Amino acid sequence: MVLVITAILGAVAAIRFFDKASFDAASYAEQTRALVRYAQKNAVAQNRPVFVVVGSGRIALCYNYQLDASCAGANRVLAPGGSSSGTAATLSACAAPTWLCEATPPNLSLTVLPAAAYFYFDALGRPFASADTAGSATSSFNGMLLRVSGDGRNTDVTIERETGYVY
Repeated sequence: MVLVITAILGAVAAIRFFDKASFDAASYAEQTRALVRYAQKNAVAQNRPVFVVVGSGRIALCYNYQLDASCAGANRVLAPGGSSSGTAATLSACAAPTWLCEATPPNLSLTVLPAAAYFYFDALGRPFASADTAGSATSSFNGMLLRVSGDGRNTDVTIERETGYVY
């Protein structure tokens, strides 16, 4: 009887262990947290707004998205290590390997709540909504949730409204 129970538990555990969707979701959520934190720190260090752009199967950082929605050339925030993750999906979605841009893995989805194409951090690291003009003193940012979904599970990345704290 003990062997039968052990075999059943082993079979269930093996299926969960080799199912990489849950690992991918947790990994991509942590990667997203790090990217958003880097955007905030870079905004303070560079003393200018840094935009977090979410959409088209990717999340990317740009310096002046409101004036240049293509995030071309010097408008791109470069990856601190010199290149992005380099996955096939990232290279396809982001076009430039040196840009701090990561594609959402094929078996996952990234949803923004409330829906927005982008938000940004000002030079003091405060978050601002897409409706706010860069350089504005007042923010209409009410907090945001980036939800990574995959394998029937959701992993959330939260950005607080006043401080921009990411967790």
